[in-house]
Amino acid sequence: MLIVTKFGGSSLADPDRLFRAAGIISDTRRGEQKVLAVVSAVGDTTDDLREMALEISPAPSPREQDALLSSGEQQSAALMAMALEELGEKAVSLTGWQAGILSAGAYGNGEIAFIVPDRIEEILRKDMIPVVAGFQALSPSGDISTLGRGGSDTTAVALSAALKADECRIYTDVDGIYTADPRLCPGARLLKEIDYRDMLSLSLSGSQVLHPRAVKLAMANGIKLRLLSSFKPLPGTELRFLSDGSRPPFAGVTRDAKSSTVTAVGRAADSENLARLISVLGDKGVAVLMGSVEENRISVKVAPQQLLPALKIVHSELILK
Repeated sequence: MLIVTKFGGSSLADPDRLFRAAGIISDTRRGEQKVLAVVSAVGDTTDDLREMALEISPAPSPREQDALLSSGEQQSAALMAMALEELGEKAVSLTGWQAGILSAGAYGNGEIAFIVPDRIEEILRKDMIPVVAGFQALSPSGDISTLGRGGSDTTAVALSAALKADECRIYTDVDGIYTADPRLCPGARLLKEIDYRDMLSLSLSGSQVLHPRAVKLAMANGIKLRLLSSFKPLPGTELRFLSDGSRPPFAGVTRDAKSSTVTAVGRAADSENLARLISVLGDKGVAVLMGSVEENRISVKVAPQQLLPALKIVHSELILK
């Protein structure tokens, strides 16, 4: 059995958190026998490196910027391998290109073209733990190509597909996927499971829990994907295809501050529910500037100062009732 694990920057932000994550990986290896880890840069490293580049040049070379930004994940991979060895495991850190991850080009926002996992498979056969730096690949010209925001999630899912892993587990600083951001909507519910289509719609509409590329890749390859907390022993949320009978009318609500929109996603996203929502918002003093219906989602645009009240009203009306 092979489990791919991925840890975000907040899960690795200091030595205590790093060792906690290493403990999860070690426990998984003992229980599941084979495990691969993908890591993001520690804390705000990527943003700090980007600011450093801009201090040197207002328009840094895309090639050199990718070489710089990718170093954060390489640090995390090496540190994680060291932590695992301190716990008695045998681990090997790998850059994206050492792991055989090849991109289609494009600095700064490359896409994974294919993966040649020979070296990873050799490490796994030796009963060692490969620790792969996420967010990076090798371009056709032989240069480092970064994968854009959420690139480490995409790396983990792509490796799961290439290696035919039994499950991909994304560890974060949240307990799983909620019906809304619990920091903004106190009544938000933790979901035990969510349909790929609903998660994709949430990701495309402003939710930052998982990157849309990672969700699309998991859908296309039927990857069993689970989002869990790095800090609490909870089952998290499983992503999979659900029958329409098992899907709730609305799975979640999110907001996009840039477009000042609130979006509800689910199988009941239609013009009738949009009209009902516009009426409810109006009754509660929130003017809807524009409404739209797309496959699996309905959205309303409101004034920026009414975005948070609108989010709470939509969540209450469509999720809590």
